[in-house]
Amino acid sequence: MTEPASEHPRESLPLDSTAQLLTRITSQLGTQLSLVSLNGTRRPMYRIRRSAPTLVAVAHGSRDPQALRTVLELLDRVRELRPGLDVRLGHIELNEPLLPDTLDGIGRGDAVLVPLLLGRGHHVRHDLPLAAAAAGHLRTRVAAPLGPHPLLVETLYERLLEAGWRDEDGKDRAAAVVLAAAGSRDPDSDVDARRTAAMLSDRLGGVPVVPAYASAATPDVPTALRALADRGRRRVALASYFTAPGRFATVSAAAAPGIAAAPLGAHPAMARLLLHRYDQALTGTAPAHAPLAPPRLLATA
Repeated sequence: MTEPASEHPRESLPLDSTAQLLTRITSQLGTQLSLVSLNGTRRPMYRIRRSAPTLVAVAHGSRDPQALRTVLELLDRVRELRPGLDVRLGHIELNEPLLPDTLDGIGRGDAVLVPLLLGRGHHVRHDLPLAAAAAGHLRTRVAAPLGPHPLLVETLYERLLEAGWRDEDGKDRAAAVVLAAAGSRDPDSDVDARRTAAMLSDRLGGVPVVPAYASAATPDVPTALRALADRGRRRVALASYFTAPGRFATVSAAAAPGIAAAPLGAHPAMARLLLHRYDQALTGTAPAHAPLAPPRLLATA
């Protein structure tokens, strides 16, 4: 993370550092890309709303190169939905640009940080607010995480269909789904994942959906799969509750005995949801976290 500008004044440096030059170039490229459609044509200037706060999508970061490509494709969809909006990317770790560099490159103004994370946890509660506070030149707001939300459930459902799930599978008493998520020590993260699992179960016509985790929480994915098999659920699919490809998604999919859906990725519903969270942050309408009903899925699994 970069140090506060007040500790290292720019005027004390005779020349910009390589990192500063790269930040400036990235900022300029981001602005130019926001003016270009996916088909390569320039968007009309009259549609640009320069007064709108910058949308900063905050990804976790991954050593899997497909993760960055997927997130960039998702942000292209966001730009298509809202032409002229300044949309930028910052990572918590592992990939560039890192979030502090992205915020530094915006200059003065307003920005909304939209986490590409699927539930409440340490990054949402601590890392993003700290990064926003450190960017003293900006007026910042931090949006809610993407989940839980019906648009996520619709994406999960369609990814399962793409992987081979059929609607008639919902009538098979041997069928079930494991919702594979990253996991967190924050208990609210587990609440959010279980709420998504319940919503996905309803979308699948009542098929049991059990959340499981790749790290930090229990049960892990193999344990959940074994527990379902012990209960006679022999046809178990895996729904990949990850924003983009990465190590957790790969390891979780490898444990699946049958259907393993792709991560959420650059699905059109994900782009709509990202903008929805941005708009909520601007209007001050936080998503409701109603009390979760007593879990019924494990009992029927």
